Amino acid sequence: MTDELQPLLRKHFGFDHFLPGQREVIEHLVTKKSAAAVFPTGGGKSLCYQLPALMFEGVTLVVSPLIALMKDQIDALTRRGISAARLDSTLSADQYRDVMQRVREGALRLLYVAPERFQNERFRRAIEQVRVALFAVDEAHCISEWGHNFRPDYLKLVEFARRCQAERLLALTATATPKVLDDICRSFEIEPRCAVRNSSYRPNLTLLTTPVSFSERDSLLIERLRQRPAGPTIIYVTLQRTAEAVAAKLSASGIGAAAYHAGMEDQERSNIQEQFMQSKAGIVVATIAFGMGIDKSDIRYVYHYNLPKSLENYSQEIGRAGRDGQPAICEMFVCADDLNQLENFAYGDTPTLAAVERLVENLFSQEAQFDVSYYELSTQCDIRVLVIRTLLTYLELEGYLSGGTPFYSTYKFRPLIPSSEILVRFQGERRQFLERLFRQVKKGKTWFQIDVDGAAQALEVPRDRIVRALDYLSEQGWLELQVAGTRNRFQRLKAPTDPRAVAERLHARTIERERQEIARLGQVLELTRQSGCQAESLCRHFGETRAKPCGHCTRCLGAGRSAETPPHESLPIGPAVIGPAVIDPAVIDPAVIDPAVIEQALTVRAEHPEILSDPVIATRWLCGITSPTLTRAKLTAHRLFGALEHQPFATVRARLEREFKTQLSEKGRGVGRLR
Repeated sequence: MTDELQPLLRKHFGFDHFLPGQREVIEHLVTKKSAAAVFPTGGGKSLCYQLPALMFEGVTLVVSPLIALMKDQIDALTRRGISAARLDSTLSADQYRDVMQRVREGALRLLYVAPERFQNERFRRAIEQVRVALFAVDEAHCISEWGHNFRPDYLKLVEFARRCQAERLLALTATATPKVLDDICRSFEIEPRCAVRNSSYRPNLTLLTTPVSFSERDSLLIERLRQRPAGPTIIYVTLQRTAEAVAAKLSASGIGAAAYHAGMEDQERSNIQEQFMQSKAGIVVATIAFGMGIDKSDIRYVYHYNLPKSLENYSQEIGRAGRDGQPAICEMFVCADDLNQLENFAYGDTPTLAAVERLVENLFSQEAQFDVSYYELSTQCDIRVLVIRTLLTYLELEGYLSGGTPFYSTYKFRPLIPSSEILVRFQGERRQFLERLFRQVKKGKTWFQIDVDGAAQALEVPRDRIVRALDYLSEQGWLELQVAGTRNRFQRLKAPTDPRAVAERLHARTIERERQEIARLGQVLELTRQSGCQAESLCRHFGETRAKPCGHCTRCLGAGRSAETPPHESLPIGPAVIGPAVIDPAVIDPAVIDPAVIEQALTVRAEHPEILSDPVIATRWLCGITSPTLTRAKLTAHRLFGALEHQPFATVRARLEREFKTQLSEKGRGVGRLR
């Protein structure tokens, strides 16, 4: 079967040779071995599942969080005559029905879905009925707690792959440290010899790190864009509002630029992406969502206006430059003002111990079998939804809970033909069942509501039969079906003997996660202060070694070019400030916190003691970090929200802890505060 690889590569993809590692990965899959591929951005990961999909009987299921990747790859596959489709939130009801019909008929070679799709009971049931030849998981580092982007949904993917009897698994990522790759192989049951890693080193990329002050950053960016030859450019920022502000400043300076972030309408984002794909000199100012999975080979510049959150993020983002093999410049502006903002992302995800205790109490006061809404739990316990899902996953891994198939609490449909015309198509018991089912419907002017659980109880039939019936009627085009209100089923396997100890252990894991995120930011800073080759240091982070310095990073260029330096003269790099340590977080002077802000915060605390009595929550509020409780109480709209966002979180918390302690002490003595 491996003899077919070269002819298939040439016939369907037009290549005469495989890129490094591709053939090795594909050969593992052909021999029914699961495999892992750690290839740098642009290293050809997608071919590792696209080509085998042409060889296997059954569908290749590609799991990816990147809608842009799905769309681009499907368009390219369709042009090559390969049947592929995607399921995502942008599809209409008719498009969804068409894709699922093609899946059932075996007419698709590849089906792309997001990890969240597996929460959909209709989708899970449909996929369990078809042959899955290959289950490919992109961004597989998300399965690892040690990775930079841990997502609990990924831990459930392996379980579902087993349930649908996938014949082989493929885990793909552009960034994995040795520890993360070990996690991937263990979770996906991949033999270590079937894990193929390619070097992340890109000889055509010039890596620059430039210290800059907050006030100088915009002018320096404008200078760079004017100084260097025009070419497709991505400027990465941390916040949505920063993307808008920087794009506006560039445009006002006569440099055309578009903002791109998740807060924009889908169509607007799609238009910007399409324009950039066609442009020879387009500039996009974007949050990290942009560029993931976009196959544009001629990006000449990647600027980090803000510091990246981790070396993994940095490696992925610079990997989007120069995929055509031609020289490209990647420049990171190193600004001390970014540190507080980036640290706050980590602090914002860490719940208080009291919040975790509320969650544990809530879960173990339920019946043995229960269902919950993540969003309701988030609001009740003041824990972000992603963290709620992570904590529930931990409880599953520790054997306290077992997760079941998620379901929708709300079903509604719009009849496309009269119910009498539907009923005449059935006979006997099936017709009687539908007649009884239609009597359970609450009719509206356009949309009809149905309580699926209530109907199942009234008709004395399994809930699944009602869902299957509604799905079938929708697939036939007789009604338009909409679902909402995802609820997640759980079974309690055992109850904790000491609930507080369980909560403390869960809370400790969130604190450790916070520590890891802060440490990752520290690794970025360490890269900027390297006295040696920065490309070499980046490779070392991913478990690779290089025999000699790259010759074209900030440090190497500062030391003088060697004879082996690749020719980058066609892209002048301009001046770069080269020195020893760029930023040392330990010596940053946070400035004095305004006493007036603290005094006003204490007044607001007295008005909302049930929320702001915890100094951690009060610190979040002043540092501009949202939480479900703050949002519900409308404190995120208060003028003090974010008043200290430029101060270090730890500094604000220490100040508030001292103030709260003083207040408590004075209250105990019955004295008032004098200011």
